[in-house]
Amino acid sequence: MSREPAAGGSSGERSRILAENRRRERDAPGLYATWNPAEQLARHTRRRLAAKLLRQLDLFPREDTRCLEIGFGNGGWLLELLAWGVKESSLRGAEIDLLRAHATRRRLPAAGLCLADAAALPWREGSFELVIASTVFTSVLDPGVRRRLAGEVERVLAPGGALLWYDFAFDSPRNRQVAGIGRRQIRRLFPGLQGPIRSVTLAPPIARRVAPWSSWLAELLEAFPPLRTHRLAVLIKPC
Repeated sequence: MSREPAAGGSSGERSRILAENRRRERDAPGLYATWNPAEQLARHTRRRLAAKLLRQLDLFPREDTRCLEIGFGNGGWLLELLAWGVKESSLRGAEIDLLRAHATRRRLPAAGLCLADAAALPWREGSFELVIASTVFTSVLDPGVRRRLAGEVERVLAPGGALLWYDFAFDSPRNRQVAGIGRRQIRRLFPGLQGPIRSVTLAPPIARRVAPWSSWLAELLEAFPPLRTHRLAVLIKPC
């Protein structure tokens, strides 16, 4: 299941995603809270891998790196970028959920956060050196909307810039409101971008059982690739 469903295209997709946001907030209010041990494990490992890949590719963001997060939800990766040293005024974000957008605006008043459809972004071509799409595309079920969203990512990404992608690779048998995206699908969505794709994140059903009583065992289990359910990628737009 994705953590921050926050992208859309048609009015039908937008309404469906917003309804799913409200359902999850009602039915599982603490599932992705920062105090949840399984969520802590997932955040730690994915951000550690992201930092490693960005450094290896000489793309780790600097203070004035122009960054955009699509579907920033309740803060998303924007807060991590601040911790990495990026200035708040260098951050931008697009979100379709009004409630989440307002809450994050209060936390990051100097960032340029807007209520916008990610399939029609309000920025010019080549505006950003780093674009982040985290648990966004799997929330979009319409193939045409997915393609338009991917096209917008490539459009606003500057030559030599990178897309930081994090999302799950498999369908959820318990939630038909999301659909997994594997390596081949990622490559097809972004044929003009190149870069590494890695597996990450211990399968959430396992993490939720193990992490609350043994973080050490949870990390050990995550070391086995067959138990990982998500993909993290750094995809670069050629100069």
